[in-house]
Amino acid sequence: MSYALLGSEALARGTLTSHALRTRYRAVYPNVYLPREVEITAARRAEAAWLWSKRRGVIAGNSAAALHRAKWVGARHPAELLYGNRQRPRGVHTWADRIADDEIVEIRGMRTCTPARAALDIACRYPFDRAVAAIDALANATRLNMTAVEKLMSRYPRRRGIGDARTAIDLVDAGAESPRETWLRLLVIRAGYPRPETQIRVRDQHNYEFARIDLGWKSRKIGMEYQGRHHQADAFTYERDIRRLEELARLGWTIIRVTAADNEDSVLIRLNDTWTRGL
Repeated sequence: MSYALLGSEALARGTLTSHALRTRYRAVYPNVYLPREVEITAARRAEAAWLWSKRRGVIAGNSAAALHRAKWVGARHPAELLYGNRQRPRGVHTWADRIADDEIVEIRGMRTCTPARAALDIACRYPFDRAVAAIDALANATRLNMTAVEKLMSRYPRRRGIGDARTAIDLVDAGAESPRETWLRLLVIRAGYPRPETQIRVRDQHNYEFARIDLGWKSRKIGMEYQGRHHQADAFTYERDIRRLEELARLGWTIIRVTAADNEDSVLIRLNDTWTRGL
């Protein structure tokens, strides 16, 4: 549902008075307003920025990802537009770049980068780890066509950042269900371990699928899972995890559980010990 509006348009049409605009709405960007009771999300910020551009911009990068329903896009992050006007307000990032018609789709009437084009922009413009995590989330939400991304990289071979983008795209995995799972996967790959599988499904002796492991190696029956706070705060989840881990151990799996208290060294020491025992 659309909530953002251009204040000048609402006043000209008579749908709002200046008093109502002042008291019932808040300015997100110059001349762009949202009702005070409406939460500002990444998708609503993207729409507000598009309206600020007088509907001329193309919603890009992580803003496009938010409109494609990717998770983990922060509501406080600046909106991103392909738009030539560099006189942008605070909270909007714009850049001018080539874009073809087949790289644009309409979402609720707004011109928006396709998932493939959004992935390319993110890969070229963001720091490496952040780019992989963002594209993981986009791939998880959209079943991102990686062949389409590769074709776009071939279309723009001299684009700034394209070298790092190729490496980032190669490491994307739609199985990551949080930025910390992406962090964990990249950590073990950089340490020299074979690329792990994600969302490994495990069945018991009755062929009942009772577990999905965040990432790991089936051949060694080693799994790794990032445990968020909800795993401990929710009593039902905590009890279910205990039973699940007991059954995995019975089937020969070793699960390395990682939390926010772990640093890179502690994770890799535990993985190395487990890996070495399995030789």
